[in-house]
Formats: sequence, structure tokens, C-alpha cells
Amino acid sequence: MTGPEHYHEAQQLLADPNYGEPKGIGRSETIAAAQVHATLALAAATALSGDSPLDVQAWRDAAATKPAGPPGS
Repeated sequence: MTGPEHYHEAQQLLADPNYGEPKGIGRSETIAAAQVHATLALAAATALSGDSPLDVQAWRDAAATKPAGPPGS
């Protein structure tokens, strides 16, 4: 997931407690999941606005959405 996708996921979880969650998950777990997504979005935004081109590229590589490969690859 990219930073913007984490941000969107946090918004959705806070707006709709049943969004993306199986039945039986409580509101506190949903809020915790939203907080994790918001934190990851903030980390990505902060890292990608850095001054060091090497740091920025390393974060871009780490935050990039990668296609799923075969198991064990």
C-alpha cells in the first residue's frame, strides 16, 4: 500500500466502522487499525519529503506497491 492508500484506508475505517472488517470486530479494533494506517501514511509523507536523494529513493522503494509473485519467490 502506498502512503495515500494508507491515508484513504484510515479515513474509510473512521467513517464506517464496518468498512473492510469482518463481522464481530469491535470499534476499538477498527480505530486501532485506522491509527496504524494513518501512522504509515504520515511516515511515508515525511520520508518522501526528505532532503537526501538516497533516503528519498530508499523510502520510495520500501513504500512502493509491489506485484504479488508466486509463493516462495
